Amino acid sequence: MLKLGLTGGIASGKSAVGEMFVKLGAHLIQADAVAHALMQPGGGVYEEVVRRFGREILNSDGTINRSLLAEAAFGKPGGAPPRVKELNEIVHPAVIEHENTWMEDIGRRDPNAIAIVEAALILESSAAERFDCLIVVTCRPEQRIARFAQRLGISDDSARVEVGRRMAAQIPDEEKIEAADFVIDNSGSLDETERQVQRVFTELRSARV
Repeated sequence: MLKLGLTGGIASGKSAVGEMFVKLGAHLIQADAVAHALMQPGGGVYEEVVRRFGREILNSDGTINRSLLAEAAFGKPGGAPPRVKELNEIVHPAVIEHENTWMEDIGRRDPNAIAIVEAALILESSAAERFDCLIVVTCRPEQRIARFAQRLGISDDSARVEVGRRMAAQIPDEEKIEAADFVIDNSGSLDETERQVQRVFTELRSARV
């Protein structure tokens, strides 16, 4: 089985690229979805996050409000210092354990599979060694802002602030590209991105023959 890490900065288009690989036959797990599931009430990750960040991050039904948690973790201009490292120390080990179990299961069921873990912080969490190859997705800075604004339904100015503070917790794209085995430039049309994905997938398949 081939284990791939799929990463990139915020709003670079990782999820769209991941879906393109799935259409070609790859298996995909998203770290963000895993983290969301692990932070549901009743789990150990949930309890620790609430203990550290307080009940003010909760919705009325006891679930974690992800916007409030992000605000607490990444900080606000002129507010409390960022605590994203603290949050990652709680969540990342459990997420990585879940991903590793998933990859092992895929490998047992299909030894020739291509299993992809999509995660924003593969390099930041020193987790790249788990993978046979690393794929980095990039786009232009202004595209990140426009895509993030559209995703959350906020203004470009608000998105620029939010993207800036989140990018501050991530390794710059230039360093990610240096560490990558493959780079997919998602600055153009989806058709252009899909052609790049097809080329990478074909090369990965050829390398396994």
